Parts: sequence; structure tokens; C-alpha cells
Amino acid sequence: MEPKKNRRKRWASLMALMVIGASAVWWFWDADRVESMETTSGIQIKFRTEGDQLQVFQAEKWQPFFAKGVNLGASLPGHYPGELPIQKEDYLRWFAMIDEMGANVIRVYTIHPPAFYEALVEFNRSKAGSPLYLMQGIWSPEELLIEKKDAYLPEIREQFRQEIKDAVGAVYGEVTLPEKSGKASGKYAANAGKYLIGWHTGTEWDPVMVQNTNRLHQKLPPYQGKHFNATADATAFETWIAEMVDTVATEESKYGWQHPMTFTNWVTTDPLSHPGEPLHHEDLVSVDPMHIQPVKWEAGYFASYHVYPYYPDLFRYDPALQQVKNDAGQIDTYKAYLRQLKAHHKNMPVMVTEFGVPASVGIAHLGNLGRNQGGHSERQQGEIDAALMREIHQEGYAGGILFVWQDEWFKKTWNTMRFELPEDRRSFWLNVLTNESLFGVLGMYPNKEGVLVMDGDRSDWDQLKPEEKQKLDIRVPGIDEIWMTHDEGYVYMLAKLAHPFDPEKAKLYFGVDTIQGGNKHTAQLPGLTLDEGWETLIELGKAEESQIQIAANYDFHTRLYGKRYGMLEVKEEELRDDSGVFKPWKLAVGLEMEPPDSKTYHPLEEVLVGKLLRGTTDAQDPQYDSRTAWQAKGDVVELRVPWMLLGFTDPSSLAVMSYKDAGKSFSSETSKGIRLLPILVERSTQSIVGKNELPSPYPVSQLPIYSWPAWEQVGYHERKKQSYSIIQKAWKQIQAPVTDKAQP
Repeated sequence: MEPKKNRRKRWASLMALMVIGASAVWWFWDADRVESMETTSGIQIKFRTEGDQLQVFQAEKWQPFFAKGVNLGASLPGHYPGELPIQKEDYLRWFAMIDEMGANVIRVYTIHPPAFYEALVEFNRSKAGSPLYLMQGIWSPEELLIEKKDAYLPEIREQFRQEIKDAVGAVYGEVTLPEKSGKASGKYAANAGKYLIGWHTGTEWDPVMVQNTNRLHQKLPPYQGKHFNATADATAFETWIAEMVDTVATEESKYGWQHPMTFTNWVTTDPLSHPGEPLHHEDLVSVDPMHIQPVKWEAGYFASYHVYPYYPDLFRYDPALQQVKNDAGQIDTYKAYLRQLKAHHKNMPVMVTEFGVPASVGIAHLGNLGRNQGGHSERQQGEIDAALMREIHQEGYAGGILFVWQDEWFKKTWNTMRFELPEDRRSFWLNVLTNESLFGVLGMYPNKEGVLVMDGDRSDWDQLKPEEKQKLDIRVPGIDEIWMTHDEGYVYMLAKLAHPFDPEKAKLYFGVDTIQGGNKHTAQLPGLTLDEGWETLIELGKAEESQIQIAANYDFHTRLYGKRYGMLEVKEEELRDDSGVFKPWKLAVGLEMEPPDSKTYHPLEEVLVGKLLRGTTDAQDPQYDSRTAWQAKGDVVELRVPWMLLGFTDPSSLAVMSYKDAGKSFSSETSKGIRLLPILVERSTQSIVGKNELPSPYPVSQLPIYSWPAWEQVGYHERKKQSYSIIQKAWKQIQAPVTDKAQP
């Protein structure tokens, strides 16, 4: 038997280890603890609303807090959000970059996978200084609401209530969600509740649904809940929202915490009247946060809106918004709107939880001061986003949350979605004409971006593997070599000419054939006839000339808005095959509006998107522009063309737009690939170089085809856009809102 003395020593050693272990556990817990205030009822509060501002409990007192946030999507290239492809290491990498940018809040629209909350806790635990706070969105049954147009249907209420319960459980790390298509699932064990800044309930409300809900339930008494009530002025839909917000509060209170509450709203359903808005639909009904009040909810309640500077059209047309000037002395309708919106919400904080512009070739709406929905370089994107954030801050808002952190290839836009076929493959390619895909501050670039630089230097082409490029055996006077390659965003071409290319003395054309049909002759190339037509014609010359045009009878834009909708003049002779007419590539940015849908008549608005910008795609070059299409240096011409401008509706399956034009919808067909014919034209004589050496008709059908295998996996790489550093600089200059004094 062991001597008693030895046993006492052993017990003493064990006790010492236990004390050390207990101390380690306490140290770990203490390091993970977030300072908060405990109410008399034992509830923990970290953030609260006070007057028209948000406050944070810090250094043992309440201090003003201005949210500088960024929205975070749930997708990666090649995936839809419901596939939940983002891994923990992605989140951790992004959090570090978001923090470095100067943000203090991340907003998500819905429940993310467990890895998101684990990464957020891990990042904040290891970070010195203030943490990255979370604004948790709760997704409402958006499709059902739009379809059924009645928020009070049991299936909608039950589905939303369950989503609320799941979201609260996920944030506090005390739920296991079963697998369900399009939804996050798994065991949620990380408690991110201590990093929460607030709950953001619902999605943008369809005005027709809101109006119909109000009509069906107009006699419903205002909701009176445990933590939130609807006022006597509340509509039926506002009463429904009060009930859902109260449900969130009730669920959270089970965990001993309170956080500020808000619900999603947007300009379309704001509580203001907009007599200058042309469309009745955009000013049909109001959803007013002032008609909901907190009860025994010390964390408070605030209003939040998605406010973009280009939508709806009231930002351009409403005279009531043309009275305010910005710091540069310009009439600024965005600033005017912010001022009006803030004035309505007396003694209530207001936050803009979505704003921003994309860096894209495509444009979907026009805005005041050039703040369009698209058409911007990355530098312009950063300058506009920074200016919008400064105005949000200047107008006394509680914060601004930028849309969005990363580019999202799967996104669709109203003026290109009909041309993306099949529509369920959008995530497999980057359509730079779809502006919604390119709102990100973190760019998600196709595979050869940065590998092939459009700068007129062919050395990067020479470094490509033989299987990554194709030399086309094309014998045309003045052209020595033609090479082609592609990636998820562009078709790339390199032409080596017999002599240096001078746009002042010559033009370089590329005729592009993808399917049977098209123009076998054109005025741009007099005397040239073909045995097979071209769908598109690329012209490289002076800055104002460089563009891609589309065969008139193939032109998606005219076929949709002219032939189908009657909003454009259609010349029957141009709809014939081989009309010889190529038309500028355009996108609609505003549909024709006429009574009774609108208050006054407005014609169709359209913009050119086929202009080909000469410059460089070298991100390290001061002249870098993400929209750049071509460059020439000496006898080398490099060009990249977005897939859709060549007629492709889904390059990942070699799908191109069909000439067939029956019914309401467009159709696509499978292309064998691309036949390319380069042609040089001398300016002095306006004639084709070596025209007499070209057979007539030229056998386009015998040209080599550049083709590629269909793909199911994408290659891409991420890089901070130029906008990142511009936003970073602006955000670091923005401090917390000024108040009289911090409250004890």
C-alpha cells in the first residue's frame, strides 16, 4: 500500500493541477466575454437605441455607435446561395479583410452554415480591439408572399415563425437544423449572440402583397405583444410585422439577452409620399416603422431601409428631391431623400442597410450625378460608394451597410435575365453585362484575369500551356497570326499583324460566326461577301469607334423591345436574314411608361454597352480599368469580349441565342464554337487590305472553329477591387455620430 505521506503529496499535486485548470478555464471564458450591461431583471444588453442614435456599452458606459457595415452574401462562383459553398477558412480570411477595410458590422440576410458563426467567434476572440459585430437577417417567405399576396395565411406565418426560431437558435449556438434543400443545416454550437448588434427581420416587401394584405384584414385590431405592439394607426401588414418582430424578441429573451430590433424596408414601401415618382406601383403603399413600438424591450428598436441612388425613378424625376445640394454644390437627390426619410422618423434611429453601385460593363438604371446601376470602373465604384456613405453619416443616420462584400455570379438583372439561357446555369459563368453580379468590393474574377493582361504584350500568351490556347490557321492579308482562348467571363483574341497597328491609319475588324445565319455582307467592309453570315462584328479603331455590333435580325434588344413589346421602331427590312445591317449593342435601362401604369408618358430608355474600351487590365497599373476590352502595342493587338456580346446565353454549355423568334420567350441552341475572320481596312482608301487576294465569296464555313468542352466546374480567383482602398480611406475618416455626451 502507498504510504500516507506520498498519497498526501499526490493529492496536493492533483489539487494544484485542478486549480491551474480552473484558472485556465476562467481565463478562457473571461477573454471570450463581451462587456455588456445587466438590467435589473437580469437581462444582458450590449447595444441599445437612445433617441435617434444607436449606443454601445463600452468602458462601463453607454457611448454613441455608428455602424460601418458590409453585407455578406452566401455564394461563390459556380454555386447558388442554397448550396452553401463558403468554408470556415473563407469566412476567416474575409473577416480579416473586412475588418482591415474599417467595417465594424457584418450583415447577413439569412441563416448561414455553422462555419460562419464558428469563424466569427474565433475571429473576434483572437482580435485585439473592437470586434466585428453581426446584424442577423431573418428571411421571410418571400416567394410565397408574392404568390399568395396575403401575409396572414397560416402556411406563411408558420414558415416565418419557424425561420425566426431557427435563426435565433443558430446565432446563440443552441440548435441543430436538419438538412433541407436551399437552407443551412447542421449543429450550431458557437455562441455568436454576444457579438450581435441587432436583428433584421424580413425581406423587401412587394407593394401589391402589402396592399392586398391590408385590404383583406383591414378590421384586424393592432397587435399587442409581450415586447412589441402595433399602434392604433398601424395597417394590417404593419400589425403582422409587429407580431413577427415580437416573435424574434420573445425567442431571444429565452437566452437572457436583448438586442435592437428592426425590419427590412425599402424606398418602394417607405412611409413618404412621392408625387414625382412616375410609376404608381412604386408609391402604392406605405409600411411605416413608426406604427410599431417596443414594450419592455430595453435594447430598443430602429428603422432600416435599402436605399440605392438609382431606383426607383423618383430619384431623377421627383421635384421635391431637387432642392438639396451636396458638399460640391450639386443638386443631390439622394441626400435630399435621406433628409426627408430621417425627418419622418422622429426620435428613432434610422439605418441604411443596403446601398452601393456595381463595377460592371452592364447598366440597369440611370441615377442622378452619374450614380447609375452599373457602367462604372472599380475606382468609380469606390468613389461613389464612399460619397454615399459620407452622406448617410452627414444626415444623422445610425449607420450604413454597403452592398455587397463579394461578387456573386449567380445574380440576375431585369435587362439581361431573358438572354441568359438556360437560366439555372448563371453561376457557371460571369456575365459582366449583368450588373447585379458585380457589386462586390472583393472581386471574384474569371480564371484568366491577371493571367492574360490586356496590354499589347504577348509574353503572357506565350506562357500559356498548349492546351489552353489555339492558333487559328487563317490566311488574310496584313494578319500574320491569330490566337484564341477563353475563361468563365470572356473570349480572348490575339492578332499579330504584318505591320504595327495605328488606329489613326487603319481599322481592325473581326467578323464572328457562331451559328447558321447572319450577315454575309456589310457596309463597313465594302466589296466583301461571305458564304456564311456573321452574328457580330468587332471594330477596333479610335476610341469613339471601337465597339462590337450585332446583326440586325439577331439583335436581342430590338427583338424584345421592338418586335415583342412595341417600344422601339422595327424596320422590316432589317429583320431579314443577310440585311447587311449591324446595330449597336444596347441594353434597356428604363421601360416605356404610359398611363394608367404611370402618371405621364416616358419612352424606353437604352444605353450602349458594346463600346470596347482601350486600356489595360493590369491591376497594378495606375491606368487600370476593369472594363477594358483591348490594347495594341506595335504589331500585337489583344482583345477580350464578354460572352453575351458574342451572342452566348451560356458559354459553359456552348449555348447561343437562336434566330428563331416564336412565342414570348427566346430560345437558345448549341453552337459548334466560334469562327473568326480578321480584316484590316486602310483609312486613306477606305478599302480592305489585300482585298484582291480574298476569294469571293469568302469561305467562312471553311474557317477553323475555336471550340471548348462544356464545363461544370469553374476557375476563379478573388482580389480586392480598386474600390476597397477608397472605401477604406473614407470609412476611417467617419467617426461615431456626435451626441451631447456619453451617458453613464
